[in-house]
Amino acid sequence: MNKSAFPAAGHSLIAGYLLWVFGFTGSHRFYFGKKWTGLLWMATFGMFGIGWLVDAFLIPGMEEDADTKYVSGRYNYNVAWILLTFFGWLGIHRFYMGRIWTGLLWLCTGGLLTLGWAWDFWHMNEIVSEENRKG
Repeated sequence: MNKSAFPAAGHSLIAGYLLWVFGFTGSHRFYFGKKWTGLLWMATFGMFGIGWLVDAFLIPGMEEDADTKYVSGRYNYNVAWILLTFFGWLGIHRFYMGRIWTGLLWLCTGGLLTLGWAWDFWHMNEIVSEENRKG
């Protein structure tokens, strides 16, 4: 397992802590594949701030879990998440992963009227893993 700050394709502690700054949105939990608690954090502003503080100590474990659960490879999770977060409604993350047709669809429809963008937030780790399995 690659333990550098920015692994070639896995999840990063640095990215996790940067997202933790916005932890009341659950973004760091989504990034590490903790969808349901990410949704809970989003709905409760990081469990009213308490869960957000506790997560500062839990992030290293979340990173290890994500690295064992998701497949590393050609596509970098950090790049995919950055593209999704800032340009997801344009489908740039889909172009990055070679999904040209759905990238064009997202580009022409504003991420399928932002519903596809939301779908990708929920499934990004699985999408990257799937593409990494393909080689």
